[in-house]
Amino acid sequence: MNTALHDPFGARTTYRVGGDARSLIEIESLDALCSLSGDLRSDVDTYVLGRGSNTLVADQGFDGIVIHLGESFREIAIDPESARVVAGGAADLPVVARKSVDAALTGFEWAVGVPGTIGGAVKMNAGGHGADMASSLVSVEVLTFGSQTPRVMDCDELDFAYRSSALTNRDLVISATLQLSPGEKESSLGTLKEIVRWRREHQPGGSNCGSVFTNPPGDSAGRLIEDAGAKGLRLGTAQVSEKHANFIQADEGGSADDVVALMDLVRSMVEAHSGVSLSTEVKMVGFSPHEAGPAA
Repeated sequence: MNTALHDPFGARTTYRVGGDARSLIEIESLDALCSLSGDLRSDVDTYVLGRGSNTLVADQGFDGIVIHLGESFREIAIDPESARVVAGGAADLPVVARKSVDAALTGFEWAVGVPGTIGGAVKMNAGGHGADMASSLVSVEVLTFGSQTPRVMDCDELDFAYRSSALTNRDLVISATLQLSPGEKESSLGTLKEIVRWRREHQPGGSNCGSVFTNPPGDSAGRLIEDAGAKGLRLGTAQVSEKHANFIQADEGGSADDVVALMDLVRSMVEAHSGVSLSTEVKMVGFSPHEAGPAA
């Protein structure tokens, strides 16, 4: 277990803006994680950091503890006979997608286009291309901070909904078990290639967190933003992407405050134009509830 004080938290995210965390703890084993968890009181602010996507850190930083799972939590075990996959909470989604396809399993190809980890994907029921975590998840092993004993939760207990689950910021996903199906490897490889092509064609690169707002029922946040005239809109060091209106990009050396201000402006423009109040998909860390705005 390694601890770094005043860690550059914001720089670790895909936005690459925002301040430091009071401390970051790198966990290398389950025993170390359980020991640490017992010391994390409910009044201690904690955040579990995966690949740093879907996260925006306040410019003033985060006065709490960031927990980052090490290599042992990235392990992926595949049983082709049962078509089951057990992936550690820190396993990268694209890696799990490609390894399952290599084992001639199908049902998780969609995850090749999601730059996150298994743990974060379970917590927010990540998805894309017509599927999500709830489509294949059997169970998860979870540790709630304050406890030293992990527990197994079945998919039904997680209360999955669109981009949400019953898990809280005090819950850490140690591993997840997926039920996939036997497939044709060549066909699945073609699907992976098509998803990657679609992502490159329709989504911007650079410093962003992915989709900023959740899609309202039966509609698209990107369409609503574009119709409101906010596509390409710039505010300080932040800009609504010209490629996809539901992405907000930050300039190199930019400000998280500018990103949040632009989110608020886009939200108000959409509400004025269409009457729809957009909810953020981004995890806002170190901000006050007022600054963070409506959450999903």
